[in-house]
Amino acid sequence: MLDARTDVVGSLLRPPYLLAAQEKLANGELTPSAFKRIEDKAVDDALELQEEAGLAVVTDGEMRRLSFQSQLPAAVEGFAEWDLDAFLWGEWQSDELGELRVERPQLGVEQTLRRKRSLATEEFVYARGRTDRVVKVTLPSPSLFANFWDPERSKSAYRNLEDFLADVAELLREEVDELVRLGAVYIQLDAPHYPLLVDPSYRRFYESRGWPAERWLELGVELDNHVIGDHAGVTFGFHLCRGNQASRWLVEGGYDWLAERLFPRVRAQRLLLEYDDARSGTFAPLRAVPDDKIVVLGLVTTKTPRCETVAELVGRIREAAKVVPLDRLALSPQCGFATSVIGNALSIDDQRAKLRTIAGAAAVVWS
Repeated sequence: MLDARTDVVGSLLRPPYLLAAQEKLANGELTPSAFKRIEDKAVDDALELQEEAGLAVVTDGEMRRLSFQSQLPAAVEGFAEWDLDAFLWGEWQSDELGELRVERPQLGVEQTLRRKRSLATEEFVYARGRTDRVVKVTLPSPSLFANFWDPERSKSAYRNLEDFLADVAELLREEVDELVRLGAVYIQLDAPHYPLLVDPSYRRFYESRGWPAERWLELGVELDNHVIGDHAGVTFGFHLCRGNQASRWLVEGGYDWLAERLFPRVRAQRLLLEYDDARSGTFAPLRAVPDDKIVVLGLVTTKTPRCETVAELVGRIREAAKVVPLDRLALSPQCGFATSVIGNALSIDDQRAKLRTIAGAAAVVWS
């Protein structure tokens, strides 16, 4: 099992030159080959940023993605037409920036899913050749795609939500198998919807689809564990957060309701948990984490430019160590810096400073 003390959840801010290139490509002003060279440079810069910060684990920054979860519908036929709002809808909250409401678009699955290409092997193979650090590959949890299920539009393709999500999980399982074959040693399932179940409005959404909270959690864990499978020498991460988009969040509340139901059951070895502010609750639920798992504390916020201090992070790690021993703790940001191409309201310099502070705090605690 990977025992790295520093980690990064996945996405990094897209540099302005990449965003400009994406627009030119969409407008037909840039050829695909020219765009790929620019995209590759963005990945190179992301890897260099993380290496210089001193992180033990790196990602490609998700530079090739519209959203952290967009790779599935982009790589698979069968989904009805979709755009970025498919991943942004909800009532987003921020004390500093105010609320942002994004209406749920008309989504659906209209045909049986069929793979067109790989989701993430290009990302992994390219990044692996550009760094000597552990490269983490992030994949979306099957449960996220319940958003694409529509009882009317989807019934010609799948009898029910369970059959649809089973196909999603199998596609992701195949992706994991291919990544492992190519040498991946750290794969992460991202942001399953379980933390949303602490919010009554989201519970009602799932219940409207015939899925009470307990049943939804049971199915979700079964699907996640199917994707993870059994791969000797490969570490799996499992990231849980409460929403992260344009420096806003979706729900608040501790992990208390989830802890006993989830932490012992999911087959991932590293639990990446959001703990950057008071709405994340206390460390008490960590008592439910089994002895064979590492807790990666997401103590550094990706939502604001405020840079935490090494002393502040060391203090919070020591506090968590009263519940989980230090040798089963690690440190990371609480979420990605750019869950989608929109990104959060901070600069690349802010991002760099936060990553360096993570490495500095880890050196104090674990060196």
